[in-house]
Amino acid sequence: MTARVFISATGNGLTRAVQSAAGTFQVETLLAGVDVCCLAVDPLDGQRVYAGGNTAGVLRSDDQGKTWQSMGQMGYPVKAIAASPTQRNVVYAGVRPAMLFVSTDAGLTWSELHAFRRIPWRRLWFSPAEKPFRAYIQGIAPSPTDPQRIVAGVELGATVVSSDGGQSWTGHRPGSLRDCHSLAFHASNGAWVYEGGGSHGGAAFSQDGGLTWINAGPGLDRHYGWAVAADSGDPSIWYVSVSPGPGKAHGSQNAEAAIFRRDGAGWRKLSGGLPQPLAHMPYALLTDPGKAGVLYAGLSNGDLWCSLDYGERWEQLPVSLGGIHRALVMLASAPTQTGRNP
Repeated sequence: MTARVFISATGNGLTRAVQSAAGTFQVETLLAGVDVCCLAVDPLDGQRVYAGGNTAGVLRSDDQGKTWQSMGQMGYPVKAIAASPTQRNVVYAGVRPAMLFVSTDAGLTWSELHAFRRIPWRRLWFSPAEKPFRAYIQGIAPSPTDPQRIVAGVELGATVVSSDGGQSWTGHRPGSLRDCHSLAFHASNGAWVYEGGGSHGGAAFSQDGGLTWINAGPGLDRHYGWAVAADSGDPSIWYVSVSPGPGKAHGSQNAEAAIFRRDGAGWRKLSGGLPQPLAHMPYALLTDPGKAGVLYAGLSNGDLWCSLDYGERWEQLPVSLGGIHRALVMLASAPTQTGRNP
């Protein structure tokens, strides 16, 4: 078994769980009282993790989550964060109200991408999720092959694309979801983008870098989508977690949730040892960048499940993350030398 580090946002700090090669876990709690709500691993630096929160601003760890330093406040709640897979030290932060910031020095300084404020029809964006009901950026997906391509999703408003590094933006892309909950490019294929959301079927995907979209809701038996993930070996194989609605998904022990896999044959509900239905929402789905077929599911109560065969069979891992409040990331536990700058 490959050793891994899992870091989850619990709603009251972080849980860091280090898995040994034998499969045992060492668990610690960090940043107690800090309201972290989004996490991102730097694809170009195996040691670096970013975090953002409603009052925490942006934080950064350069040792796989062992220690953290504040990158300062922006004056807005940070709702989404993503590190570029093509440009070292470039990181994006989405805030409420829906604005997008970029840093080119690993979070030390930030500048707003002002063109995001000029997206057509943004005056109609409105989020019922939390007071004061202003829409916010919930998903940021930088392309793994094109440094200029960024896809962003707003809860509740639009899914939009920039082809020039954020200097201009399209309007909402037809077929994509206006109520974005998660957004991701394939790890290495810059054509495929995936989205989970709470409107128009629960899931959508693009095969041209986010410009045109296919609504993937038909075939799902429930349509409040949340997490998405794609197999590292085949971009046409991807996953979504779904629930009947927000009351179920975010309620207590009654999510009635399921995980589905999509491939050339359409959607298939995954069981193979998973409880049916899942009482706790799978807020996180993670695939292994280095091994096809591996899928992890992190549930709202902190349970962690693993499949090694594309979701056919599942094993609950012997660890509790204490809760997953929307965000979970995974890193290889072996240290790497990156020669980072700064």
